[in-house]
Amino acid sequence: MDQQDTTFQPEEPADALTLAHYAERAYLDYAISVVKGRALPEVADGQKPVQRRILFAMHEMGLRADAKPVKSARVVGDVLGKFHPHGDQSAYDALVRLAQDFSLRYPLIDGQGNFGSRDGDGAAAMRYTEARLTPIARLLLDEIDQGTVDFAPNYDGSMEEPKLLPARLPFVLLNGASGIAVGMATEVPPHNLREVAAATVAVIRNPNITLDEVLALMPGPDYPGGGQIISSPADIAQIYESGRGSLKVRARWTIEEMARGQWQLVVTELPPGTSAQKVLEEIEEITNPKVRAGKKSLTPEQLQLKQTMLGVLDAVRDESGKDAPVRLVFEPKSKNIAQQEFAQTLLAHTSLESGAPINLVMIGMDGRPRQKGMLEILREWIAFRFETVTRRTRHRLGKVEDRIHILEGRMLVLLNIDEVIRIIRESDEPKPALMQAFGLSERQAEDILEIRLRQLARLEAIRIEQELKDLREEQADLDVLLKSETMMRRRIIKEIEADARQYSPIDKDPRRTLIQEERRAAAEVRVVDEPITVVVSQKGWVRTRQGHGHDSQQFAFKAGDALYRTFECRTVDVLLIFGSNGRVYTVPVAGLPGGRGDGVPLTTLVELQSGTQIAHTFAGPAEQRLLIATRNGNGFQSKVGDMVSRQKGGKSFLTLDEGDAPLAPAPIADDATHGACLSGNGRLLLVALDEIKVLAGGGRGVILMELEPKESLTHVVAVGAPGLELSGIGRGGKPSTQKLAGTNLLPYVGKRARKGKAVEARLKEMAIAPVRQA
Repeated sequence: MDQQDTTFQPEEPADALTLAHYAERAYLDYAISVVKGRALPEVADGQKPVQRRILFAMHEMGLRADAKPVKSARVVGDVLGKFHPHGDQSAYDALVRLAQDFSLRYPLIDGQGNFGSRDGDGAAAMRYTEARLTPIARLLLDEIDQGTVDFAPNYDGSMEEPKLLPARLPFVLLNGASGIAVGMATEVPPHNLREVAAATVAVIRNPNITLDEVLALMPGPDYPGGGQIISSPADIAQIYESGRGSLKVRARWTIEEMARGQWQLVVTELPPGTSAQKVLEEIEEITNPKVRAGKKSLTPEQLQLKQTMLGVLDAVRDESGKDAPVRLVFEPKSKNIAQQEFAQTLLAHTSLESGAPINLVMIGMDGRPRQKGMLEILREWIAFRFETVTRRTRHRLGKVEDRIHILEGRMLVLLNIDEVIRIIRESDEPKPALMQAFGLSERQAEDILEIRLRQLARLEAIRIEQELKDLREEQADLDVLLKSETMMRRRIIKEIEADARQYSPIDKDPRRTLIQEERRAAAEVRVVDEPITVVVSQKGWVRTRQGHGHDSQQFAFKAGDALYRTFECRTVDVLLIFGSNGRVYTVPVAGLPGGRGDGVPLTTLVELQSGTQIAHTFAGPAEQRLLIATRNGNGFQSKVGDMVSRQKGGKSFLTLDEGDAPLAPAPIADDATHGACLSGNGRLLLVALDEIKVLAGGGRGVILMELEPKESLTHVVAVGAPGLELSGIGRGGKPSTQKLAGTNLLPYVGKRARKGKAVEARLKEMAIAPVRQA
């Protein structure tokens, strides 16, 4: 008899989950909670959940604009206890932001007390500050009790809260929003109410309107702190079309003339995200720099920037106060400094000019978070407004019809008052008796039984008739409004225009941010144009010596190091560093250390990618032509200026295959006619420069020379009539050189991508170099 396995095997539940699936589901639930429940605004009312709950709680507390403000702690307590069971500090921070006129273009809370400053100072504790709603908050809350939006149970089901607020204007554009969710973020800039209203009306009137027509009415953001947008209209249009981008913004300033020809530059408006304190800290960092981590001394860039700033700036002070929210005063070193040059220096090196990101991510009417273009935002909000007004109209129509029904019952009573009194006096159940005698509804009979005797007077009948007349007229208007899309459109437009006139009159709410295209301030450092020699060692150390004609034998190097190459150029030229990954890095020659020391490693001047080695260097003017080639036999022509990059991370320029590497760049003299290619097997090919492509943007280039398997290109130079010099190790291990020119070079001349011809001179470690014109 076979023995059966009696080991206990527990049965898995049908709803069992693996740990991986559980973690995935839990993370997605968390992500959705953050996206929809915390970080992103709704396109409908422009509010995040905590903001919506704060405003609704204050509305329920009766804290309207004409009410007496109460302690912020009381508001926060109501919000936490009824709607938002999270941290009190986070709720208070949200309340504070709703009250800051430098954060919101149209603050929704009127704060009494210290609510922080644009310099980053925090608000006073909630027990010290007081709050109430601002008048403009009515545009969000006035229609909340008119059946306009859906309500949902709060966190414990004890009461209800609105899912959305019935916004009468697109607040998502008026005040903007900023937030970081899971996997997405939002950065919606604020706009001018009057311009947004005009754009919204234009889209309602013409649903097929173009973005350019909208931007003619609403040209761009209107930041609370003013400033200037210097991006072009085309750039702004592209950002608003895609829903993502970055605007170039800068401060606004005036020049104040003083006695004896002196003057000072006074900044009165700052770009978004910039404070006076931040600018002062940047000036301090520039004029009194600190040694960076991992460095032994200040870098050449720090020293140069310090010299540049101290050369034009004498003093800076912050005179901001009650009279002037922003007043940063910059005094020049001398009255003779050009005012434009002084302003450009400050803009180029501080946050007085910066970028303002735009990322129009929000939760749409379909409940999905998504990046939207400006036209899509306006159309979605208009659809929400149409739905809101339709629901408001239906709600009002229901109220009107109910009142008409009641008044019609009262009119019957007044016409038959004696009979009604008799029935009530004699009947045990007067309600059904009245309903049967006069054909009344239960609602009408109930109202009649509760009516006061004073309302049975003859004068009351006149009032009822007048009210019935007014209500029937209103009923007819509401019916027309619900049945006619044209009338509904006119009503919405009329309300938007009325709200714009009331809350954004042109004389009291002008545009604060100037939109005027300007060129970005460039950090121009004036360098004296003079001759200089760049010395690069084999181990990648670089330094400079003044002038030309130095004896390279006199240069000293660290132990184990030696000369790689010297470049006689000018101080206004650049040093190119070619990486093994095909990137080219740029360092201004004027920024290289001088003197008789060892210099600095090239690796400290640029930011090499992981695993990248420095392959070659070259220094020269931007107009210098170079012949660029790789070991695989590809190459092209380019200029030094084509490879220049302001980024320390360099510029991708050479396309390299697996195992390929760049060769030393070869300068092309004006008299050069051919590119000479030398292979590892000692074959030489001269290709006319006309056959070699010029690639300003870099790339792979063309095949210069056909190579045999496992063979590589070792040298490429540009040669002319003087010919080239062939060097190597001859018999007995002695160095040997041979000059090839004229008819001696003709056997090696051929078409591009040919194999060339083996060099007759049998030398080891062969190299070639052009012969210079005497």
